[in-house]
Amino acid sequence: MTEIVHSNRLRQNALGVGAITFMVVSAAAPLTGVVGALPFAFMLGNGAGVPATFILCTVLMLIFAVGYVAMSRHVTNAGAFYAYCARGLGGAVGGGVSTVAVVAYNAMQIGLLGLLGGAAAGQFASIGINLPWWIWSGLAIAIVGFLGYRQVEVSARVLMALVLLEYIIVFIMDFGILGKGGVSGLGMNVFDMSAFWGGSLASAVLFCLGCFIGIEATTIYSEEARDPQTTIPRATYLSVLLIGLFFLFTSWLVLVGAGLDKWGDTLKGMQDPTAFVPTVAGDYVPGWVTTLMGWLFITSVFAAVSAFHNYIARYTYVAGREGLLPASWGVTHPVYHSPYKGSIIQTICAIAVVALFAILGLDPIANLFTWISQLGTLGVLGMMGMTSLAVIAFFMGNKSGGNAFSTLIAPALAAIAMAVLFVYIFMHFSDLTGAAGALGWVLPSLIPLAFIVGAIRAGMLKNSNPEKYARLGQNA
Repeated sequence: MTEIVHSNRLRQNALGVGAITFMVVSAAAPLTGVVGALPFAFMLGNGAGVPATFILCTVLMLIFAVGYVAMSRHVTNAGAFYAYCARGLGGAVGGGVSTVAVVAYNAMQIGLLGLLGGAAAGQFASIGINLPWWIWSGLAIAIVGFLGYRQVEVSARVLMALVLLEYIIVFIMDFGILGKGGVSGLGMNVFDMSAFWGGSLASAVLFCLGCFIGIEATTIYSEEARDPQTTIPRATYLSVLLIGLFFLFTSWLVLVGAGLDKWGDTLKGMQDPTAFVPTVAGDYVPGWVTTLMGWLFITSVFAAVSAFHNYIARYTYVAGREGLLPASWGVTHPVYHSPYKGSIIQTICAIAVVALFAILGLDPIANLFTWISQLGTLGVLGMMGMTSLAVIAFFMGNKSGGNAFSTLIAPALAAIAMAVLFVYIFMHFSDLTGAAGALGWVLPSLIPLAFIVGAIRAGMLKNSNPEKYARLGQNA
């Protein structure tokens, strides 16, 4: 009996603050955000107001993190958002959130596979290797599936190396622009209110917040962390600050490098927006830097795809372990102690969606990446809002373990902000992402539909196994 129980646990004491922070920051994928997200934030959002938007988003994420961290000291469960909501708001809400998590993270990961495929097809074509984008996406699916099937340490080592290279290459560009003073000096007017409110602030927030998606994953690794009550809070705050400061600094310098009065004409004249940042960098750094940036962009997206794969596998594992999905999905590998069933299932889902977009002849970046990844952002916003409410409810029933700011004021502010953003983005999803016609409401509707399905599944568990239902979200 002891051996069976041990074989169904994730590997314990495997990750410290540094490893978890790297896993989380890799999901934010520095170069993916810089090359892939920033151009869309500039073009579809508020243009020169994007750096100030990153300040707003960093503050918002820090406020959310206050309550999230306070509860992390009481909840140790790889289900993260699901576990918090189950403990604070009850099993039905927890069940709904668990299903939203599976849908949202799948959307993020599969959307990024489109970005990877499109970028890789163009990059390899430059050296004479011409293959359709879906071949490169399929290759990434196979490699990521192998890493996820094994054990988290393998993925952590790979991601650490890739993320370090990303930071180095982006900082070379940043300091190259800083040293030469940009097109016409280091203008600071990107931080004035006229730039901030210009264009579509909501669209800018959507893309900027997408750069932070993954910071919540610190608690996903809580069952595998060393001293989780210390490690998880430190990794959470460190991740938010690293991501926020990095994108604030870089988005400002990219605008300065392109010219505060010229970036729009340059970007709008490009068929592929992801070429914008390398083009700007080319005026300030040696050619080998931009060439390396193109290749590292691909590995950056790969790192994010791998990180989200790990999240999905763990959510699937927890949902199966706790009766919200088939019990056979909630087991770990007898040798690697990895959530291998969740890894296999996610791999199959990714293959199916990528194949569908390829068969329909849709664009991997303009369609698969923009539509599907932003569906994931919408889902994560919804889960953050529900989790903030769960923090308040949890501490109302557990008086010890926090002050009024961390257990009531900060979570309430975060819940209100996330709710406003969720409703606005849901109502304007088509305008913000370019998903035309029925897709403009069908895609965002998948999030509330997933919540309803999960809540119903939890209700069925309550009727069939009340004792197991009562333990939903408990510490592993």
